[in-house]
Amino acid sequence: MADTDTMEQNAPAANSAPPMTQRGEDVNLESVYDIPVEVSVVLGKAAMPIEQLLQMGAGAVIELQRKVGEPVDVYVNGRIVARGEVVIVEDKIGITMTEIIKLEG
Repeated sequence: MADTDTMEQNAPAANSAPPMTQRGEDVNLESVYDIPVEVSVVLGKAAMPIEQLLQMGAGAVIELQRKVGEPVDVYVNGRIVARGEVVIVEDKIGITMTEIIKLEG
């Protein structure tokens, strides 16, 4: 789900301060704003034997391990960065970020 036409993904958070170097200097990130990234959202996962998978047809339901109402995982370039809730925006599905995951290191 990397549809960048429907969401403003490049807009900085309203309450975020500009990044700084270890010496306290402002970092100018404008040069990286146009670099594309892949954003994906994982609604849930399931494990099943290949036989069961091959027997599925149109209309089959795959039961996911995640429960209704649990937050979904948001990944950028394969790395989890946030969790959020699924929302409907007009006729499209979107995600409201509820938790930003800070990366270690």
